[in-house]
Amino acid sequence: MASRYISIRHLRFLLYEVFDALALRRFPAFEAYDQAAFDMTLDAAQQIGDTYLFPYYREMDRQKAVYQDGEVRVHHSIKTAMQVFGEGGWISATDTLEAGGQQMPLTLFNAALMIFYAANSNTPPHAFLTQGAARLLRSFASEELQSRFVPHMYSGRWQGTMALTEPQAGSSLSDILTTATPHPDGYYLIKGQKIFISGGDHNAVDNVVHLMLARIEGAPPGAKGISLFVVPKYRQEGDTMVFNDVTTAGIYGKMGQKGYVAAHLQIGEHDDCRGWLVGAPHKGLAYMFQMMNEARIGTGLMASATASGAYYAALEYARQRPQGRHPSNKDLSLPQVPIIEHADVRRMLLFQKSIIEGSFALLLQCSLYADLEKHAQGAEQRKAHLLLELLTPVAKSFPSEMSNLAVSAGMQCLGGAGYCDDFPLEQYYRDIRVNSIYEGTTTIHGIDLLGRKVMMENGEAAALFAQEISEAVQQAMPYPALQPLALALGNAAGQLQQATLHLFQLAAKEPAEVFLADATLYLEYFGYVAIAWQWLLMATAAQKALNEGAQHRDFYEGKILTAQYFMEYELPKTQGLHQRLTSDARITTRIQSPHFD
Repeated sequence: MASRYISIRHLRFLLYEVFDALALRRFPAFEAYDQAAFDMTLDAAQQIGDTYLFPYYREMDRQKAVYQDGEVRVHHSIKTAMQVFGEGGWISATDTLEAGGQQMPLTLFNAALMIFYAANSNTPPHAFLTQGAARLLRSFASEELQSRFVPHMYSGRWQGTMALTEPQAGSSLSDILTTATPHPDGYYLIKGQKIFISGGDHNAVDNVVHLMLARIEGAPPGAKGISLFVVPKYRQEGDTMVFNDVTTAGIYGKMGQKGYVAAHLQIGEHDDCRGWLVGAPHKGLAYMFQMMNEARIGTGLMASATASGAYYAALEYARQRPQGRHPSNKDLSLPQVPIIEHADVRRMLLFQKSIIEGSFALLLQCSLYADLEKHAQGAEQRKAHLLLELLTPVAKSFPSEMSNLAVSAGMQCLGGAGYCDDFPLEQYYRDIRVNSIYEGTTTIHGIDLLGRKVMMENGEAAALFAQEISEAVQQAMPYPALQPLALALGNAAGQLQQATLHLFQLAAKEPAEVFLADATLYLEYFGYVAIAWQWLLMATAAQKALNEGAQHRDFYEGKILTAQYFMEYELPKTQGLHQRLTSDARITTRIQSPHFD
């Protein structure tokens, strides 16, 4: 079924027919998750979306978070939602039963998360950034620290954050300056400042727990000298909670996501901010990558889910708004047709559908790899680990970048109405833009993909990806209707391998600045191929269902038509990227600052 903001039917199609997520029951941790449990989880998520999230989405934009009289005040619905997420076990859902969790497969949990984010992209991040912070503590902190913080975070009463960025460092974490001075009583005195801290302070929770990077005095320079600390806004002394010298200097006036604050924090202004070391000294950045990688998948989820909300708003408008007539109809006495009858509007809707549903598929594919990485063994575990590592920068960045364009197309469907706040498209357009900046800009992930991930383990990850595509092509070829799609994907994947080889030959004789100059374009190229791979998987599952006489033929035929659209309209864009990446022109490295005047 399609709600006002997401297709639950599409999620079930992915889980059951494309990825066979129910096969995860073969692992003891997931044996309770039969189809009834999956369905119940999705239904419960939609009920939360319909009741606690979607009704407040537009209101939160108009009644935005404010910093007033030293307090950050957010929309009242956030406190209720945090309680619902906590009491319903959603924040702890993927943890073990012994730790109070539900041992939910990440594949299922992320499908539910798509529902939450599609309903309202401002509220759920409070809970699920908290989940990532708690999971980081569960992985690396002492039992004492876990017992002190995690239960409160799982309950939804305390917010968790990742506090990395500083004014002088930005994304260059090697240059952070926040200091940690050991104290004889076992804690550290923390001093510095952090900027753009999402959910960094607000009145919907009783406490905010920062997972913060800092340098212990005398630590090695660069990334090797960074440690991880848990730094709460309030610390417990005896039976009371006292202020821990973490002051909010203000919140940023963001373009969108007006309900989800980004705070500027001053730490230790009065030399009384206490932090507790997580794990070993100087290992903080390595630890933090767990939360960062989870948040990167989460950012892709948020982007594609926000675009889903915009798509269903545009689709509803296109079905209801009469305007014009078919070009072949010159009889003005006949009524106007709904704009969905116009081919170009259908093209824009197909673009949105292909990007959103293709992104959902890639993100659930990565979620399935994460479950296998944790619970499988041997070659299966290694394959899942390498593919997840390879695809994480793609799953974060391609949905984020392309969902910007998808929402723009949704706004265009509405014409002038889309630009006005009588309709939600303008809010979706503002809210979604940040996702290609969250958790590392697209360029950072392009450099990560081309500079590290493609050649990881001597290219084994890339070889496994090529194998996955080859298998998808082979599975599609027996169906005559899908053969052109399979051949298009196979050709594009082969071209991508040629471009990759060219770039690595370039790396052997040119400086890294030249090799990585167009890493963002390489990431885009890779993303088109990855989404085409997912669309071929979906088309194959849909064709199989049709051949078996499935009901709801429109649903399955729609999948095949959308796959055809992607292969015909979007995948050919890789040809221009291929030409650029294999060219010898060095324009961006030759041009200098004065040339831009």
